[in-house]
Formats: sequence, C-alpha cells, structure tokens
Amino acid sequence: MAQIKVRQTGSPIRRTKDQRQTLQGLGLNRIGRVSTLEDTPSVRGMIAKVRHLLEVVD
Repeated sequence: MAQIKVRQTGSPIRRTKDQRQTLQGLGLNRIGRVSTLEDTPSVRGMIAKVRHLLEVVD
C-alpha cells in the first residue's frame, strides 16, 4: 500500500481536545516532527481534520 508523509507545522496549544488527540493518533506531538503513515481513507480523514497544523511531504 502507498505511504504518505506528514510534518507538523503548527502547535496544538489552544486547540480543541479532539484536534490534539488527532495529532497524537497520527504520531505527531512536536513541531517539525515527520510521520510516515499508510495512505488509507481513515488517515486521510485525520489529516483533513487538522490540515491547518500539517504539511504533506513528498
């Protein structure tokens, strides 16, 4: 299956609890951290939920 890399660019401070938990679910918890994930519809939905805090890396 395809892989997708995401990098956290925004801080979870002053964000809602569900957005912070979504970042943790993606394996991110610090600005600049990169996580490699399977490209599935559920992961795409999580990325869409916090897209203002992430950057998709090639």
